[in-house]
Parts: sequence; structure tokens; C-alpha cells
Amino acid sequence: MAAAESDREVPSALCTEFLNFSAKDTASKWLQVTDLYKEVYQHLARYVPKIYCLGPNLNPQSEDLLAQLLLQAPLEWYLCGEDPSTGLAKLEQNNQPSQLCGHVFRVGEPTYSCRECAADPTCVLCMQCFLGSVHKEHRYRMTTSGGGGFCDCGDTEAWKKGPYCQKHEPNISDSCQEDPLAHLSTDMIARCYNVFSIVLKYAVDMLTWDKEDELPPGLEPPDRGDTYYCMLFNDEVHTYEQVIYTLQKAVNCTQKEAVSFATTVDRDGRKSVRFGDFAFCEQAKSVIVRNTSRQSKPLRVQVMHSSVVAHQCFALKALHWLGHVIGYSDALRRILCQVGLERGPEGENSSLVDTLMLCDSKMWKGARNVYHQLFMSSLLMDLKYKKLFAIQFAKNYERLQSDYVKDDHDREFSVTDLSVQMFTVPSLARMLITEENLMTTIIRTFVDHLRHRDLQGRFQFERYTAQQAFKFRRVQSLIGDLKYVLISRPTEWSDQLREKFLEGLDTFLELFKCMQGMDPVVRQVGQHIEMEPEWEAAFTLQMKLTHIISMMQEWCATDERVLIEAYKKCLTALTHCHSGFTDGEQPITLSMCGHSVDTIRYCVSQEKVSIHLPVSRLLAGLHVLLSKMEVAYRFPEQLPLSELSPPMLIEHPLRCLVLCAQVHAGMWRRNGFSLVNQIYYYHNVKCRVEMFDKDLIMLQAGASMMDPNHFLMIVLSRFELYHIFSSADCRKRYNRENTNKDVVQQNNTLIEEMLHLIMMVVGERFEAGVGQVEGCDEIKREIIHQLCIRPMAHSELVKALPENENKETGMERVIDCVASFKKPGVTGRGLYELRPECAKQFNLYFHHYSRADQSKAEEAQRKLKRQNGEDMALPPPMLPPFSPLFASLVNILQCDVLLGMLGAVLQWAVEPSGGHWSESMLQRVLHLIGTGLLEEQQQLKNSSEDHDVSFNFTLKISRPGEAPSNTASVLALLENLQNAPHLEVHKDMIRWILKMVASIKTMRELTASTYTVTASGSHGQEEMVCDKDKAERKRKAEMARLRREKIMAQMSEMQRHFINENKELFQQSLEELDASTSTSLEHSPTSSDAALVCVGPRRSRPREKRQVVTCILCQEEQEIRADSKAMVLAAFVQRSTVMSKNRKRPPHDPEHYDPLFMHPDLSFGTHTGSCGHIMHSHCWQRYFEAVQAKEQRRQQRLRVHTSYDVGNGEFLCPLCECLSNTVIPLLPGTKGSNSCEQPGLGQWLKISGQQIKAMHSAHRKLQPVGVDAVEEMVEEGCPAPESFRIDYTPMSPYSSTIKEMLTTFGTATYKVGLKVHPNEQDPRVPIMCWGSCAYTIQSIERLLVDEEKPLFGSLPCRQDDCLSSLARFGSACWTAASQPSVQGHYIRLVAALIPDPQVETSPCILDIDMLHLLVSVVLSYGSVHSQDSSGLSVDAVQLHFFHLITVAHMVQMLLTSGPEEVTMEQESGGAEREEEEDICALYNTLRTHLGSSLPEVGSGWHLWRCVKTGILPYLRGAALFFHHLNGVPTPPELHALCPGQWEVLCGYLSLPSNLLQLYHSQKELLEPLLHGWCSHPGVRQTLQGGGVLVRCPKSGGDKSRAPTLCLVCGSMLCSQSYCCQTELDGEDVGACTAHTFACGAGVGIFLRVRESQVLFLAGKTKGCFYAPPYLDDYGETDQGLRRGNPLHLCRQRYRKIQKLWRQHSVTEEIGHAQEANQTLVGIDWQHL
Repeated sequence: MAAAESDREVPSALCTEFLNFSAKDTASKWLQVTDLYKEVYQHLARYVPKIYCLGPNLNPQSEDLLAQLLLQAPLEWYLCGEDPSTGLAKLEQNNQPSQLCGHVFRVGEPTYSCRECAADPTCVLCMQCFLGSVHKEHRYRMTTSGGGGFCDCGDTEAWKKGPYCQKHEPNISDSCQEDPLAHLSTDMIARCYNVFSIVLKYAVDMLTWDKEDELPPGLEPPDRGDTYYCMLFNDEVHTYEQVIYTLQKAVNCTQKEAVSFATTVDRDGRKSVRFGDFAFCEQAKSVIVRNTSRQSKPLRVQVMHSSVVAHQCFALKALHWLGHVIGYSDALRRILCQVGLERGPEGENSSLVDTLMLCDSKMWKGARNVYHQLFMSSLLMDLKYKKLFAIQFAKNYERLQSDYVKDDHDREFSVTDLSVQMFTVPSLARMLITEENLMTTIIRTFVDHLRHRDLQGRFQFERYTAQQAFKFRRVQSLIGDLKYVLISRPTEWSDQLREKFLEGLDTFLELFKCMQGMDPVVRQVGQHIEMEPEWEAAFTLQMKLTHIISMMQEWCATDERVLIEAYKKCLTALTHCHSGFTDGEQPITLSMCGHSVDTIRYCVSQEKVSIHLPVSRLLAGLHVLLSKMEVAYRFPEQLPLSELSPPMLIEHPLRCLVLCAQVHAGMWRRNGFSLVNQIYYYHNVKCRVEMFDKDLIMLQAGASMMDPNHFLMIVLSRFELYHIFSSADCRKRYNRENTNKDVVQQNNTLIEEMLHLIMMVVGERFEAGVGQVEGCDEIKREIIHQLCIRPMAHSELVKALPENENKETGMERVIDCVASFKKPGVTGRGLYELRPECAKQFNLYFHHYSRADQSKAEEAQRKLKRQNGEDMALPPPMLPPFSPLFASLVNILQCDVLLGMLGAVLQWAVEPSGGHWSESMLQRVLHLIGTGLLEEQQQLKNSSEDHDVSFNFTLKISRPGEAPSNTASVLALLENLQNAPHLEVHKDMIRWILKMVASIKTMRELTASTYTVTASGSHGQEEMVCDKDKAERKRKAEMARLRREKIMAQMSEMQRHFINENKELFQQSLEELDASTSTSLEHSPTSSDAALVCVGPRRSRPREKRQVVTCILCQEEQEIRADSKAMVLAAFVQRSTVMSKNRKRPPHDPEHYDPLFMHPDLSFGTHTGSCGHIMHSHCWQRYFEAVQAKEQRRQQRLRVHTSYDVGNGEFLCPLCECLSNTVIPLLPGTKGSNSCEQPGLGQWLKISGQQIKAMHSAHRKLQPVGVDAVEEMVEEGCPAPESFRIDYTPMSPYSSTIKEMLTTFGTATYKVGLKVHPNEQDPRVPIMCWGSCAYTIQSIERLLVDEEKPLFGSLPCRQDDCLSSLARFGSACWTAASQPSVQGHYIRLVAALIPDPQVETSPCILDIDMLHLLVSVVLSYGSVHSQDSSGLSVDAVQLHFFHLITVAHMVQMLLTSGPEEVTMEQESGGAEREEEEDICALYNTLRTHLGSSLPEVGSGWHLWRCVKTGILPYLRGAALFFHHLNGVPTPPELHALCPGQWEVLCGYLSLPSNLLQLYHSQKELLEPLLHGWCSHPGVRQTLQGGGVLVRCPKSGGDKSRAPTLCLVCGSMLCSQSYCCQTELDGEDVGACTAHTFACGAGVGIFLRVRESQVLFLAGKTKGCFYAPPYLDDYGETDQGLRRGNPLHLCRQRYRKIQKLWRQHSVTEEIGHAQEANQTLVGIDWQHL
């Protein structure tokens, strides 16, 4: 920015002027003047430039304040005639609140639509209204708003039922009819009228003002300055990056400033980027224009005088103010509407509202948004004016749309977007159709914009330029408007509506004529097509129009007169189209089987052919309606059915279907992908309803009006197969003439496709009107056939079914009667499975199956039949009867031409020669024969006595051919085929056909002989055949069984043979097995004589056993010994806040932080996990070096992150690819010293004190001399015990490689835990290792509690190994550090328990986590014990420490246990009486030390309960620790969750089950310690400051686009937006990444609320998405809320995510995800 001065000072002269200003006086002056308009304009001219735009930085706070005082206040005084605060309040009181909610949605706000009650999908509710409405209990859909629409609560036309929520429910008392203006005085109305008209006119003038340097008349400022703004405007062409780069060059600002400019321009539509004199701004403008005009049109920049900008700023403010004021009263709203719609002096379209609408595309984004909001809160909230506004909108419709097409802003910022608010209201839409001829206007506007036509007047989308493609995308919004107008069908028609609708239909047919035959294709022969032709535009148009076409037909179906007229019009249009197509069609005559037909010569493979035939398809739809509405039977005289030419009707649809067949046969390969794609979409669920399905119906309609033989000959001719079937000896098959394999293969496919087509023409009867079915039968059949492929999830089924204009498939109504639902587990999704009784409706040749679907379904159904032991035939299903209009279609099955074709194929199958037939051809023929037989059986069953059945398929197929050829009959050929060896697969089907023939013959004989005998004979025959079948199958099954047994016998013989040969091998493995079982028995001793104890002198001694492990890299075995080569476990060390009780603690400074004592809130810890795979240390080093080398090579090749960061020492475990970053050495167990010296507590305290003093003096000697000589003299007095050799330096028992690994792991833990550079000399290394051991134990103990698992025996072995390695490593790590420093740590740790005058700062007992203290003290004691030769038992020391710390923990709890919550005295048995008395005694002792800080407590029961529950995690942690450290087996009672755990646990830890005995038995020794603990100043402070634990607060709601919830602490963040980026270690990161470092130590789990997905982040470069724990009713997740079904929390899945967090496996999960899916690696996770 140029001169970015600090907030500007307002000159003092102005201040006095502002201070002396009185709004009341100004208003009263205005009441007296005659020309108010001029007066107000003068006031604005004077003050607006003094308030707004006085410098480069706009200052909205002071501007708004001054504008309120100087500009709005006088207007409000004038309006109310009194103090506005009282006047407006009165208005609000008298106002009847509107029943419309009218809440305008922001971007990303949730909206709800009811799928049962909404009139259409655009009817939505805001969250408040939804929660208070009846729709909450219905099937609803959630979506996120794109911004701009408003809530439809209270609009009775939007909802079929439940239009009001509880808040907007109308009062019965108020009569809705009264005029809201009745409450106001005429005086008030006049004043409102004046103010509104002046303010609105001012705002409209300023916002539509296009001069940059002067103002409208009346607004020129008294003194005009010479300051200008360089104003940059938004467009949707340039990207953020381009704008940022250009601004940096033009106004030399920083990247950050440029980003903020670009963000504002994008949000508000414009922003001033420079302020100064004209030349200064002009220069910036020229740079911007020059820089952005290279690729596209330049950015729009204007240099505007500051007074113009000031008035425009206030104009926006004025519109806001109008919106605010009319909110007080409906009456004011109505006056404003009246002002806005009042005609101006120029007559037509000159009202202020019109002016705004027509200048819409000239305004900037911010201005548009403000005035659209005002329209919504005024015109659209008042029903009377909504209607008037809609009329104006419709009048200006063409101009508005033309402006929008040229406008460079998106639809949501255009006034045309308001169409949805008016056109979807049914009454308004009808009115606009009849009065403003809206339907015709929309379609005509649409057609006018698509100007590219070919010579025949059809659309041509060839080679669209970018400009035309953009325009085409824009024009599609018109189709949306048309859809809104048609979405609700009229219930009663007026003559005027009929007339206008049919007029609209005429224009629609004009559009269709331009589409009929567009994008024609011609088969490429010889060479491949060079340029793929443009096909997408035509299909986009088709897809957009699909729903419109369906809705047009639905409108026609509601009125018979409209339907008849529409049918005639459509027929005329089709005839007109046909007269235009004459491409080389000469007439020819075809004859076959004694029939002949005249048609035209036309080859699909040589001429032009098009997939787009909307006129024919619309006619097909209307033809079905004639049958469905029974118009065809009631008014046949009004219909031109007799004039129809059936061959003309079927011509083009047939060509289209032949084209598909030829593409399948591979004849159009050289036409490239564009044709393949067109065929795909033609059959695709999005288009097929108005494409493929309608073509099929057209063929059915044509065939039903023709002689079936003629129909079939035309079909043969179009399929180019006529020459094959028409020759006299076609049964010999033309195998001699052409042996070209390709041609034969093509013809085979074409014959299959043609047979399939005939099957569909005869068998597709599930369209209401074609067959006698209901609407839901069609959906049922679709679902059945989808589920025959495999069980499917709800969303898959929805995708496979066509949606109507309301996005509904109708599936929910019928799904339950055809399928059963199977709920999902923790993964996967819920599936629908087909009910077994529906399987008999399966049709293998279902017309919507793709080839892949068909083969899958066939396989699945045969498998099912095999499982159920039925025969393998898949016969055609029973079909419903045809409607009368289509009834003659069944005759195709018994016509001569078809029987000739069937006979020919069967003949070829009997004597197969040279591959001239295929099995699938035969399968189709059998299917057709089956269909014929079923049809005949149906007709026989349904026929009444006197009525003879004319359909006699059995007769036809059993009749041999005429002389002279005397060909065999179809039936005879089938009987021949039954025994053909090459047709094993079809045997069952042929057998089924013959069985059917027999049963039909019986039925016919029965009906012929007598009507009384029931048809039982047929059963008899069927049963005989059945029995034969069964016997045959039984025999086959028996043979198969014998064969299996024989094979099994051979195999076991071979096995025995192998074992005998390799005896010694098997012997060896059996011995090992024995050994292992015995060791495991020893591990869990059954002998109950000695209870197991893991700590102290009575510790159980495990039997020493060799531990032999195998390296996963070199496969060598190795025993774990202190002096052998080091073996290591792959491990992953990470900082963790999983156990944290206080996430608000600021992070410590890593350089100076002292981690010796862990605070009880565990705000940060270091967790170590391992995958449990073992390697030699040297093997691991070699592997890691190889990984490093590979990484260096890779970095030079491509700069992307992998799932692990080698620079941080990360690698993947070579075996399981688990993320690791260090290794833990495996060490042998510690041998217990069987020393005799086991002092009691008092004696040990004394020895310990002496040792510590000795160490103090020794350490002082190590320091440079002369530090503090005096103190040294004092201390000399007490000598150290002889056996304690302070100058003795013990030898490390470990081999060099183990030593090296001890350093490696120690340094890694130190580096990760403190976030510092590695430094193996740092004294904090051992502390970090002890801390990590304690923290890992705590988190595992917590995990076991959460999952309700026992303490021992339930951990996976990888965690077991990890814990024991950590514990043993901890006890050995002092050997790798400097001994004095470890002893120094020991001294400070002990000082926290036993006060030591020489240690200055010891923490207070309430600030220490006791398990961390225990682990650290026990593990650091090794460094002291190594210098002690007195034979003092380590076990005794461990036990004393453990007892002391346990007492300290109890004290800690008693000090912080609040006053009791229970009022009632709980009676407890005698067992606990003792504990309660003891605890009261201890508590009272503490009170004597602390006095009033501790409250009085009545019951010991409460205290004991607090202590017992509070100390349990510590005791369980201690048990885990000592078990792994000392290797003592665990008592079986702790392997299960049984009662009595407390006693067993205490026994295992050698504690009394009444813990207070620890204190009372050593009272005199512990009393002084207790006093020391309580007298620490920290204790008092903490107790008076109230508790220590703080919960993480939930932050307030936000309006961000990507709200994201931290699942760890519940904070709401704003992800993925420029505004919320923060800086972290010098780079910009998104809010989530920044939060992970504060809350989760670099690891985070977030729920992205609006996308409904879970996000895992680790560090800055790693992340992945995870399935959310929310499922809909169908057991599916909905990432991105695409389907919008209501979602519910699934507890199991939530627990799964929770478990990943508790187990510290998030980082590992991300690693696995990134390894599996490379696209995750490229995402910039740090910006989320």
C-alpha cells in the first residue's frame, strides 16, 4: 500500500461540527420544508464525503458510528416523528409477526428437506425451524447451503403437510386478511413513503452510477478534494495466484498484504488498492491491466474519485438500514415494496426494482449481495408483492438471462438466481404461464442462445470455442428454471392454461426438432477416425432435459384434452422430421416364409445414424399414456391412430438399437471412444429412461400395429442379417461362401443381439400402460435384478435406479417386500439381500443389464441353485399380461418368420460346423421358446370356458416344415439336442422346455375333453420326469463322493510316507513343543503353597531360562546375554498428551526444562511403542543406512514426502512396515541377589541417609575447589558407612554393541521427548527414559481399564515385550550415563520423600506423579547399589521405596479429596470398619499439621472410598512395572475380571490389603516425614487456590466454511482457509496443524463437520482421512454429505477411533494409509 498512515485523525474543526449536530433538529427542519428530496440530498452531499473514504485504510468502526449519528438518526427521527428508540419499539409491539421464517442461508449452513412432505427438493428449513417441526420424525435429507436461499417455514405451498414449526404456528385469533397498513396513521404512512422513496432512489442511483469522476445532480460536494482510489474488481476468470502476483508488482506490497487484498476482492467484489492523486492511481491501473491481459481479458480496474466511492459506501449502508427498519413492522415492509415497484416517469420497466435488476450484471459482488438480501426480506416476504415482483421478473426474463450469459460472475451472485424463489411456488408458476406465457419465454430464450445449426437446422456443437462452451454452461440454468415451473403438476386445468401449455409444448417441439438427429455418425472403414468428434455437449443437453421431458408427459397425463392435442402435435413434428431425412432410401421388397413386405433399403453400417431422437421418444411416452389413461379406448375417433405409419415410427429407434448391436459386435471400432461413450450413456441410468427405454417402447408400439412377420423382416433387414435367414437352405448355413472369421464372428454377435431385441419387445411389460402393472412393480423388478447380481448397500441401489425430478427413486416404498437388510459390523456397510422367494422372478435377459452384470447375475443365480440342490435351468419368469393397445405383440412369438429363425439356429446347433453359431445364441433361442410356452400356459389358465385360446405355441413348434424341404420341427430338434454331448450346460433348460410342452399338452387335452376334471394329470407327468431327474442327480452325487474319498486316501498315504522318511525332523520339533509347554506351565504356577510376590525380600524367584530369539533380517538365532551381540526391538517413541488432564499448560522451554518430576496432570509424556520384531543391532544399522542412502537418491529425483521422515530417524519395520524411529536393546533379566542383609524401615532410612551424605560430599569434591569451603568443614563430621565405596567405579557388565544401543535408545527418547537436538552427554537422558517407561505403563493400564480387560494376560505380546524391554533398559541405562549425575538425580528424587537440607528446591508432594517417582527411584537406585558392598538386598530397598511412595500417594489423595458428596452415612461391614477408623486417624493427623486448610470430614467411609479408587491405577501400574522388571509370574486371579482383585493385587505387591497399616505400623518413623510433606509451602498454596485439574473449554461457534472439531479436547477450529493460518516454526500452517502442537503434541484427530470425515494429522507433513463414526439408517458413512441421509453416531466405530488414540496408533495408521494410497502423500496437510 502507498501511504499506510496510522488510523487517521479526524480534524478538530470537523469534530466540533459533528458534536454540535442534532438529529432531532434536522428532522424537524425536514418536516417543514416543501422539497424534502432536495433537502435530504443536500444533507447527504455535505456529510457523506466527510465521513467515508478519507484515507487509504477504511475505518469501518468510526465510519459506521458517524453514519449512524449524522445520516441515519435524522431519517429515523423523521420517520417516527419522535425518538426512534421508542417509535420503532411501538411499531414492533403492534406488528403481527410474519408466518414466513425467511431466514437467509449463509454459505455452508445446514439445510433440511423433508422427503415425504416437501412439494419439491428446493423446499428447505433452517435448523431452528426443522427441530421444531413435525418433519424431524420423517425421512429427511440434510445438505449444506451454497448460500443465498431462504427458509420456507410457514409457506403453505411448499409443504404437503406440516408447513409451520412451533415458532411460526399462526394464531387462530388474528385474521390474516387485514391490511397491515391499518395500524399506522396516514401521517406516518406519508412520512415513510417519503423517506423510503428518497433513500431507495439515492441507493439505486449510486449503485448503478457508472461515471468515475462526477456525482448525480444534487449530490456535488460543497468543497471537492483531489483524491482518488484505484479500485480493483472481482471476476471469476483470474485465479488468486494471478491477482496476488499482479498486486505485488503494481502497488509494491508484501505477499501478506496482497493475499488480504485478494481475499477481500473475492469476498466483497471490489477493493481499493491505492489512494492518492489521479496520476498515482492511474499508474497502478496501467500495470494491473498490462499484467493480466495476456491470457484472457484483463482484470477490471477503475480510478474513482473518493467522493463517488464514499457515496457508494453509504448507498450500501442505506440498503442495509432499509432492511433493518422494515424488520420492525410488516406495514413498513409493504410501503417499501410499494415504493420499489412503483412505475417511474419513463413508463414500462422503469420502477426502482426494475432498474436494479436490469443493471445487475454491471454491479460488483458486494452491492449485488446487499440488494438481493433486501429483495428477499421485502418483496419475497410479502405475498401480494411477491406476485407483482414475479410478474416484473417474468417480463424482464429474456434481458436478465442475456445479461447473465455475458456476466462473469457465478449464478449465485446474479439476480437470475432468485427465479427459484418464485417459479417453485405452484400458484405463481401457473399464473406466470397463463399471464406472461413464461414457459414459451424460457424455452425460446434458451433456443435463441444456441445459435450453431447445420444445414437441416439441427444443433451443431462441433468444435465449441471456450467462449461458446462457457455460454452453453450458462444457458443450462434456463433448463433449471423450466424445471422449477413444471415441478408441481396442475390438479385442475383452465382453458387458458391448456392453451399456454400447448403453446409452450410447441416451442419445446421446435427445440426437439433441432435436436432430432444431431451429432450423426458414419461408420469409419479403412482407417481410424482422426479427431474424436464432440459428443459431450449434446449429451449434457439430453441429461439436463431428461426430467423436463418426463415432467411434460406427467402434465399431459393429468388432462385428456391436453394429452390428445400433445399427441397430435408430436406426431406432426415427427412426420416433419422424417420428410427431412432422405439419405439414399430406395424402396425394396423382402419376402420370407411365405410373407413379403415393402420397405426401404438402408444400411446402418454405411449411412448416417444418430442417437438423438427426442421427438420419437416423446411420442413413445405419449403413446404409452394413451394406453395408461385409457384415452385410446374411450376417444379413438379423436386420435389419428389410423393414419399412423408403423414402419415410419420404428425406423429411427430401430436404427439406433442396431447401431448399439453393431458397436457391440466390434464393427465401429475405428470410430474411437466418442461413440463408445455415447452408447454407454444411452444405456446409462441417468439417460436411459428417455432414451433406450423409449426406443424400446416405440418398437413395441410399432410392432403392435403391424403384421409380426413384416416387423421381423424389417428388423432382419436393418440388422443386415436378412440374407442369412431368407435363403431357402438357411438351415445348412452359409458356411461354404465366406470363411472370413471376423465377418462370421460379427454376424454371430448380431444374431444374438437381434434375438435379445425380440425378447425385449415381447417380454418388457413392466411399464404401466404397456403391461397391466402398477408403477411400483417396475421398481421392484429393477431392485430384484440388481440384488440378483450380489447383495448391495443402499447407496449402490439408489445409484442403479433412475431418479425423478425430486431426486427420489421410490425405492423405500418397496424395498422391504423384496429384500432383507443386514446390519454392518465395525467396518463395512449394511447390505440388502434378496428374499429367496423373489429369485423366481429373475430374468437372465433383463433389459437393463450390461454384459458384465448379466454374466455376474447368471453365475450368482446358478451358484444359488446348486446350493439349494435344484436343477441349473434359468427359465424365463412369469410375465404380466399386455394392455389391450399392445396385446397383439404376443403374436410375434408364434409367427412364421420367428419360428423359421429359431429352427435355423437349433439346426446349426445339432450339427455344428466351423463355428457358425454360438452357445449364447442357442441360450437366447431356448429362452424365447420358454417365453412362448409360459405365455401359452398363462393364457390357458386365465381363459374362460367359452373362449378358445388363439395363442397356440406348442402346435407351431411341433409342426414340421412344408414340402418340399420337410425340415424338422422345433420340438424334434430340441429332442435331438437333449443328448448332444457338446451342450451339457443347456441340458437342464431343454429338459425344462420339454416338461413344459408335456404339461401344456395335458392342459389342452383336459380342457378339450372336459371342464370338470381338474388338471392333476399334468402334475403326474411332471412328477415322473422330476423323479427321473432326482435319481440321476443322486447317482452323480454318489460318484463324486467316491471320487473325493479316493483322492483323500491317496493324500494321507503320501503324508505318512513323508513323515517316515523325515523322522528326525519331526522328532526334534516334538521335543521343542514339550519344552515350551513345560515352560509355560512353570510360568503360571498352579501350586498354591506360595503366593506370588513381585517385589520385596519375599519375591518369588522365577526359574532362570535361556531366552533365544531370531533376527528377522538374517534369520540367525541368538541367546540374549549381557556379554553377547546386541539384539534390538524396532520401536516408535512419540510425545503424547493422551493421558493429559490439562491441555492449557504452555509448552516448556526445551533447553532449560527439568523433567525429573512429572506433574500429576500428565500434560506431556513420552510414549514408547513397538511392533515386537527383533533384529541384530548390526543388521538394523545396515538396514537403516540403506534406507538413508535410498532416501538421498530419491530426494534428488522427486521432491515429495514419504510416509516416514528419514531425517528424523524414522524407518519402517522391515517385516511389518510399522512406523519406527529407534530401537530398544533386549537385555537379560536381573538376577535377584540372595543377600542376607534385609534391614527394617528405620535401619534402612538411616543407611540411606548416610549414603546420600557420602555422595553429597563426594560430588562436591568433584566440583572445582573453593566453591564453599566452610560447608565442607561442617559435613566432615559423619563418616560414610565402610561398605559404601564412594570412589569405586563399577565395570559395565554389557558388551560394546549393547552399550552402543543403550546410548542410541536413550538419545532417541531424549530427542523426541524434549524436542531438542540429540546429545548423549546430557544428564537428562536417563530421566527421559525412566519417564517414558512410567508413561507407557500408565497409558497401557488406562487402556486395559477402558476395554474392561484383566491386568495380565490380555496384552498382545508386542506390548508385553515392549514393557519388559523398557523396564530392563531403565534399570541398565545408568551404566551408559555418568554415574555422579545419575546419583544426583537419585538424591533429588529421594529428597522429595525424605526431606534433605542439602537439596534446595524440592517440589511439593501435590506436584508429583507418584508412579513416575516410583519408577525413577527404583531404576536410578542401581547406580547407588553398585557401590555398596554391604550385601544390602535390592529387593528390600525396592520394597521400602514402594511402601514410602504408597503412603505419600495416600496422603496426596487425602489432601485433595474434596468434601464428601454423600449425605447418607453408608453402613459397611466389619471388614472395612478398621480401614475407616485408620483413615480418619491419618486424616486428622494431616489436619493437625495443616489446620483450617483441610475441611472436617464426618465419615471415614467416604475417605476410604476416595483413596481406594484413586490409588488403584497406581497399584496396577506398579504391578505391571515390578512384574516386567523382576520377571515374576503373575497370579492367575489377575488374568480374569473376577471379584477379590484388590486383595490379590495387594498380596502380589506385598502390601497389606488395609494400606493404612503401612502408616500405622511405622507411625513414629513416618510422622516426621508427614510433617515435612505438609509443611511445604506449595501444599497450602494449592489447597487455598482450589483444585489443580482444569477441563478444556469448548470454543464458541464460528461461521467458517470448513468448521473442524478437535476430537481430543472439543475445540472448534476453522480449517483450510487463508484467514486462520498461523505461523509455526517460521512457516504458515493451517489451524488444525497449529492446534495439534498445542493439544496433541503434534498428533491430532479432527472431525470435519460439513464433510463428515475424520482427519488424522501427525506433524506437518503427514495425514490421512478416516471413515467417520457416523452412519445413516442403512449402515453407510456419507463422506462429503453427498446423499444427505440423517446420520447417527455409531458407538463401535467411535470406540475404534478412541482406541487408536489411546493406543498411540494414530501415526502408525497414517503411515499405513500413506503406504497404501500414494495420493495422500501429495496433499499439503500443513494447510489444513
